[in-house]
Amino acid sequence: MEETRQENARQAALDYHEFPKPGKLEIRATKPLANGRDLSRAYSPGVAEACLEIKADPATVSRYTARGNLVAVVSNGTAVLGLGNIGAMASKPVMEGKAVLFKKFANIDCFDIEVNEADPEKLADIVCALEPTFGAINLEDIKAPDCFIVERLCRERMNIPVFHDDQHGTAIVVGAAATNALHVAGKKFDEIKVVSTGGGAAGIACLDMLLKLGVRRENVWLCDIEGLVYHGREAQMTAQKAAYAQGTKPAKLSDVIDGADFFLGLSGPGVLTGEMVRKMAAHPIVFALANPTPEILPDDVRAVAPDAIIATGRSDFPNQVNNVLCFPFIFRGALDVGATTINDEMELACIEGIAALARATTSAEAAAAYRSEKLSFGPDYLIPKPFDPRLIGVVASAVAKAAMETGVATRPIADLNAYREKLNGSVFKSALIMRPVFEASKMADRRIIFAEGEDERVLRAANAMLEETTDKPILIGRPEVIARRAERAGLPIRPERDFEIVNPESDHRYRDYWTTYHELMQRRGVTPDIARAVMRTNSTAIGAIAVHRGDADSLICGTFGQYLWHLEYVRQILARDGLRPHGSLSLMIQEDGPLFVADTHVNAVPSPEQIAETVCGAVRHARRFGVTPMVALCSHSNFGNLDSDSGRRMRAALEILDTREVGFAYEGEMSADAALDPDLRARIFPNSRLAGAANILVFAYTDAANTARNMLKMKAGGLEVGPILMGMGNKAHVVTPSITARGLLNMSAIAGTPVAHYG
Repeated sequence: MEETRQENARQAALDYHEFPKPGKLEIRATKPLANGRDLSRAYSPGVAEACLEIKADPATVSRYTARGNLVAVVSNGTAVLGLGNIGAMASKPVMEGKAVLFKKFANIDCFDIEVNEADPEKLADIVCALEPTFGAINLEDIKAPDCFIVERLCRERMNIPVFHDDQHGTAIVVGAAATNALHVAGKKFDEIKVVSTGGGAAGIACLDMLLKLGVRRENVWLCDIEGLVYHGREAQMTAQKAAYAQGTKPAKLSDVIDGADFFLGLSGPGVLTGEMVRKMAAHPIVFALANPTPEILPDDVRAVAPDAIIATGRSDFPNQVNNVLCFPFIFRGALDVGATTINDEMELACIEGIAALARATTSAEAAAAYRSEKLSFGPDYLIPKPFDPRLIGVVASAVAKAAMETGVATRPIADLNAYREKLNGSVFKSALIMRPVFEASKMADRRIIFAEGEDERVLRAANAMLEETTDKPILIGRPEVIARRAERAGLPIRPERDFEIVNPESDHRYRDYWTTYHELMQRRGVTPDIARAVMRTNSTAIGAIAVHRGDADSLICGTFGQYLWHLEYVRQILARDGLRPHGSLSLMIQEDGPLFVADTHVNAVPSPEQIAETVCGAVRHARRFGVTPMVALCSHSNFGNLDSDSGRRMRAALEILDTREVGFAYEGEMSADAALDPDLRARIFPNSRLAGAANILVFAYTDAANTARNMLKMKAGGLEVGPILMGMGNKAHVVTPSITARGLLNMSAIAGTPVAHYG
């Protein structure tokens, strides 16, 4: 059975690399090449202009070419993963994979370059000759001590960052994990005894980094396959090992492990035994990082030292020391400021950023990617997970800042806060467009009540509200359930201490709430008994009553259940004093910008008056996001060519808008492709009053609008903000079950904006 499983896994890995096309990389053009004009600009004769600009000022190469965002991953295949010296060609899948990680985690373009050259000085010559092409060099999987020679020569001769990831990437992540491990253990770098196995590139770099963090040189004991590295030893020695020699006599690992606070293993399986761990100090820190089998398995460590803090290089144990936490982001920061090197200060800034992020609240996105794990800072969570989207903003901006402060940045960034927001916007697609909404929401401290307060997404949104906004969350739910789920999710928030709770099972306002609901609904067949039952069981109705009574300013509901069911209670309780829901609006964030879609939920077949209302409401919201509204009234009919129901209603809505002198651009009726393609529209209707592509699509049926919304989300990679309920004066918003924690945070900012900012 195990052999079958392994063979299946092997074949799956091979299929992954072979299909649907061989390899993991391809090249795509970033500029159009559709006609002769494009060709004359991309190549001869127009390309000469860019060439001459660069010849006159080499610094402009980052303006006119991809060099400023281009990294080379260079290897000769002499020390590949756990495979050893397999040669340059066999290393190519690994290097392609590294390039994919650069693109995925930091949007850095990357070429993998495998070189048949074993001589380190000749390899350095080849790498140095590549400087005109690349903005930075990532050396990879080159055996020790050759890697030290190659990196030194390249750094001396090149004016761009050269970074041997096996050395420095490992050292940075180990440094971050060690920083937090000592924090948990209550120990300090300058007081601990370190015993390390493995004198290769990664091992030496990690020890060098520990010294930079404060470990005393005399407290470091290095062992390798020959035993202790001591003064006068000749076998298997290098200059790098000799720098960590201790004593003058041979010794074994078991001889020097006594009283060690920190074991650092970068060697091979089975090197450390349980008996050796037993000799270590209290609260021992064991980093067994050999792959695929560590120096000692975590269960064997805990069998003799239950209080041990453990890290490995494997993803199936807590605290995986993975270089992907570092290299994409240190390169991102270095490239963005045009750094000429990656220095100690930049590496230490990287460590500080990674370590601090682990101590902060876990992101909802990381939690979703690692559902089976408890991501709460402590012995089993010392460093963030690779899919934590906050890494790029925290680490890259810290690296960029350190580069500028140490004078190695050739293109300093004037506003680091704006730079960090831009980085966050590259992973949180809603961050940039939501910025004006969050800024407006800071003008008032509003109380946002969440109907489904026990949902983990709501808990994460509430925690983010407390960290990032001035609004106050109120959660409907059972306090003990909320507390238990917050703790399980690794969130520091707790009911009553950090936010208000409305407990349906027992709340001092229960009588006030059911009597209010009964007064509102007594002529709609609601008896006192029904009112009591609703105020015990229906969290949407409870939240709406809280808003009606002034105990909250806005309700967010709908994380489960059917939209119209929730909307009915919002209508019953809050649709009064001129307020009524007249449409729902979804902001779909696309790669090429925002696109608003309405009405996605409220009016199944809206009247012309309702369509006109929806248009005006959508325009007000688009302006809140800093978008200049361009409205298209969408139908199967194009400018009167069909006598269809949707066409007739859209034409009538157009006439209503014409009488109002509304002050924004709109046109209709037209098909969606005509709305989005100005050239097509110009051929169909040359006298259109709409210039450019529409950014607000208003449909004649909710079926059409909802289908467009879901297609954009599921097949075009659109990120939804909303649905936003229009017409309710910001007193309520009904979301949908697919909403994320960040989506709820966005909705809380929308709900937290004072009504005066609606326009």
